[in-house]
Order: sequence, then C-alpha cells, then structure tokens
Amino acid sequence: MLQSDLLSYTRLRWLLTIAGLFLYVVDIGTDVRLAVKYFQEEHFVWTALTLGFVLAGLLVTQIFSYAWYRDDVSEVLKNSEGEQTVLGMSKGALVVLHLFGVGIFTRYYHLLRTGFKVVCKTTNSLTEEERKDEHHKLFCLATDLSMLKLFEAFLESVPQLLLQLYIVLDHSQCSVMQYLSMAFSFFNIAWALVDYRRCLRRSLPQIREMPSGLPTAIYLLYKLCTITSHILSYTLLLILSPYSAIGLTVLWLLGTMWTHLLQTNFCSSGSLELLYRAVIGVILTFTFFNVKGQDTKLAMIIYYLFFASVNITAPSLLALLRPELQMSTFLLTVSGFIFGGSVLGLVCLVLYYLLLHPREKRGEADEVDGPGSESTRRIRNFLQP
Repeated sequence: MLQSDLLSYTRLRWLLTIAGLFLYVVDIGTDVRLAVKYFQEEHFVWTALTLGFVLAGLLVTQIFSYAWYRDDVSEVLKNSEGEQTVLGMSKGALVVLHLFGVGIFTRYYHLLRTGFKVVCKTTNSLTEEERKDEHHKLFCLATDLSMLKLFEAFLESVPQLLLQLYIVLDHSQCSVMQYLSMAFSFFNIAWALVDYRRCLRRSLPQIREMPSGLPTAIYLLYKLCTITSHILSYTLLLILSPYSAIGLTVLWLLGTMWTHLLQTNFCSSGSLELLYRAVIGVILTFTFFNVKGQDTKLAMIIYYLFFASVNITAPSLLALLRPELQMSTFLLTVSGFIFGGSVLGLVCLVLYYLLLHPREKRGEADEVDGPGSESTRRIRNFLQP
C-alpha cells in the first residue's frame, strides 16, 4: 500500500467510524437494559455494579473530552486568532454537553460531518500539502476519539465482562440479555484496541510505518487472548471468594503507583494527570501497555510472568479449595480457555514484538502541527501499542 493511501481518510474509514459508534451505543444500551432487568429481579448489588461501570466509563470520558477541548481552545497553534469557541460552541456550551454525557457523541458528530465533506470532495483545487493537512487533522480527531474509547473499554466493557461472567458462572443466572451484554462488551474491547492502534499509526510521523493486515490481526489476537484469559482467571478467583475483589483493588493500586513513579506527562493539569494515572492503573490490571513510550522489555517480561502465575494459580486454587469442582465440566472448560488463551496470547506477543512491531523514529517534529502542537503532544504521550 502506498504511503499516500495510508495517510488518506477514506470512505471505508468513515464507514468504520459509524460502526464504532454503533458498537459504543449498543454496548452501553445492553448494559443499561441488563441493569434494569437486575433491578426488576431485586438483585440490587448487581444493578449497582452494572450501572456503576457504565457511569464510570461515561464520567471519565466526559472529563477528558472536555479537558482536551479546553486545551484546544487555549492552543496557539490551533487557535491563533484567539477564538473562544470549539466547533462553533462556547466553553459554556461544551460544559453543558459534557455534563449531560454527550461529549463523545459531539466528537463523533464533528468527525463524521468533517470526514463526510472530505471523502466526498470531488474538487482537485487543493495542493498535495493542503490535502495531507486536511487528512492529518481528521486522523488527529479520530485518534482523540479512539483514546476516549480505549478509556471507556477498560473502565466499562472489561469490568462489565468480568462481572457478568462471574454472575453467569457462579450464580447460574443465564439470560439472553447477559449474553448480549458480554458479546457487545467483547466486541467493543476488540474494536477499541484495533481502532486506537490504526489511528495512532496514521496520526504520528514516527510510527506511520506500522504495518496493517497480518500485524494488526496478530496484535489483536495477542491482546484479546491475554485479556480474556486474565478476565477468566479473575472470575475464578471471585467465585472462590468475593473478597478476591480486594486483591484486584491492590493490583489497581500497584499499577497506579507504578504509573505515578514513571512520572507520566499526558495531561495539562496536575489533578487531571492523577486521574489519568488512576485510569492507567485500571488498564494495567488487565493488560500491558507502554505507558511512557520508553523501552519496556523488562517491565513487560515481569508483567507477563505475573500474568502467567495468576492464570495458573486461579484454576489451581479453585480445584484445591473446591474439590467438588475438580472434574466438573465447568472448571475444565474454563481452565482450558485460560491456558489456551494464555499460550496463544503470549505466542502472538512474541511474534508481534520480534517480527512485526515497527522501530519508531524518535525526535521528529510532526509535519503538520509542529513540535508544539497540543493534539500531537497528547497523542505522543498516550499509551503506546
């Protein structure tokens, strides 16, 4: 594929944005409907947890979405005329939109509207540089959105999948709505991972050579297999004892503390940076990301050694402490998925980072926004695949 094709915001990309919006809405919709079902059945704790994860994802994405809009208003490079509006809206209007939880839909609307104008443009009046600038700005908008979707996936979809698996496996509470909720949570996680990787690949010059196709498939397999096996292991620990949730909280604290020690520099304010580090702690509870764009080979090895030990310990403990389950189809099946997913995920990890992961070119200024661009700084300082 030609480099110019890689950097073009195509009709397919525009249609995929609609698909991502559909998954986002349906994922939240099925979770809310499931919470209503639990409430009607008087399972109030499950109702609270199901809604809590939905609200956590919504709240955090709204906070960061508004903060990024605010940063874009203040950015001289983007707003050289000193306009106090974004997308034609004042700061007050943006606050109201985000308070009502539709900030991410505002971003979708702006991206789809702007993208439609670009992909349907038939005139050749633009120079090559102007065309590149236009498409690059679209990918920056898409990358901002994909970062928010990644937050939402790990704050809402991943915990939701863990919760519903626990309810189904431990309490034998099976319904079509539960399976729909889990299915769309899984699809939303997969979409968030791939979409972020592909948007990042097109929005930063130092990783524009990140190949698609097979590398994307291997990367997705690595992430989905390791995350799924991790979720299943956590589920078994919760079945063993609900107090295992304390252990998950400790893991979150460790991830947050490690992120704090790395002194991340993602946000424009200290308080928002603390929230960002707490969110990264949640993500690290389920999967590994390069938090600060540094060489993380040792950290990754330690992380996945611990990951493997958890995946071995969880089914072993359940079999040891719950002897009646030792030869049950349930435990054998789940253990098979855990071990199979772990092995396949780690094999894909090794394949990806040894053979398919691009070597980044550090120190290059962004060819459109320049070295001081807030949007480019934001993207560059976010999690790296």
